[in-house]
Amino acid sequence: MLDITEFFGDTTGGVRTYLLEKAKYVQRRPELRQVLVVPGAEDEILEASGVRCYRLHGPHIPTQKPYRFMLATRSTTRIVAHERPDLIEVGSAWCAPWLVHLSTRGLRVPAVWFYHSNFPRIIAPRPHSAGWPRLTASALAWRYVRRLGRLVQATIAPTRAVVRELESAGVANVVHVPLGVELDRFTPTRRARAEETRRRFGLPEGPLAIYVGRMAAEKDIDLLLEGWLEVERRTGARLVLVGAGPALRGLRRTRGGKRATWLPYQRDRDLLADLYAAMDLYVAPGSAETFGLSAMEAMASGLPVLSVDRGGVSEAVSLSGAGRLYTSGDPGHLAGCAIDLFDQDLPALGRQGRRYAEEHHGWDAVLGRLFDVYRRVLGVTLSEAKGA
Repeated sequence: MLDITEFFGDTTGGVRTYLLEKAKYVQRRPELRQVLVVPGAEDEILEASGVRCYRLHGPHIPTQKPYRFMLATRSTTRIVAHERPDLIEVGSAWCAPWLVHLSTRGLRVPAVWFYHSNFPRIIAPRPHSAGWPRLTASALAWRYVRRLGRLVQATIAPTRAVVRELESAGVANVVHVPLGVELDRFTPTRRARAEETRRRFGLPEGPLAIYVGRMAAEKDIDLLLEGWLEVERRTGARLVLVGAGPALRGLRRTRGGKRATWLPYQRDRDLLADLYAAMDLYVAPGSAETFGLSAMEAMASGLPVLSVDRGGVSEAVSLSGAGRLYTSGDPGHLAGCAIDLFDQDLPALGRQGRRYAEEHHGWDAVLGRLFDVYRRVLGVTLSEAKGA
């Protein structure tokens, strides 16, 4: 199979993790082969057993570093012609779907779209209070989503809530496949060295909550920082934010940002796992998340989760019972829910989250389901070809 996406960079999060975990899965199975086509600073080809990665030079997307555009039309066409994949998965909504459409003309190569970014929801995260410009732009974005859905044989959504949203928007053939988590790496057993981890990162004493992710406007981190001032006043709990992104500088200058502890993007996944295990609570403020991989890593690490009541993380919190949900756009309700959580048995809630992650989100089980979807799509395509 061939994966093509623009959501891939050295400091990007969920999509990059998903593709690298898929590569590991393929490498353990000699009957499978994976080709990655992603943008980069320069053209290069990397290869390991069963997996080949083409990096094609692409310019940065304005205000969205480290993401880059996929603009190499001829190169993509040559790669598809050379690799002859059985199936192509598109991982972004911008240039990649059209590159695939152009490169497969005349070829019977089925394609699926993994709906990693709920961009119509990002445009208007709270439709009931959005003005007409945002509502109009969001409606146009949903029209574009329907158009892309017609280019592929299936659209894959990582939560049931996103499946329902896509279906209600008129997208056909939507399939639910969640993302996974490295259960052996993100584990509560790392809590045994929590004091050492806190010293290593210079973290304050007392209860700590953590957010890990991209510092961008659509993540609603400004609302989190505003609400956390009251949480800290009432409970003494400090907020730790880990990551990079275009909104970082502005967020750090806010009143709440000046009270928080800021850590850079963590390339070392083991150090990140140590960080989770040294915390008491995970916070997930983004209402447009399609899944929320960092929140699932936190659950696997034994942390309860405070999440906004919309988006992918809210589904995991509801199903697991391992946290609380607050009303989207309401920093006061966020603060009240956080204060209530700190009065509860956080380790017990964390154990519920760990059980949920173990039962539903191990990578091998998740990727097994994904490849079953691929086989079904290939089976339908083969049947249609025989009937033509």
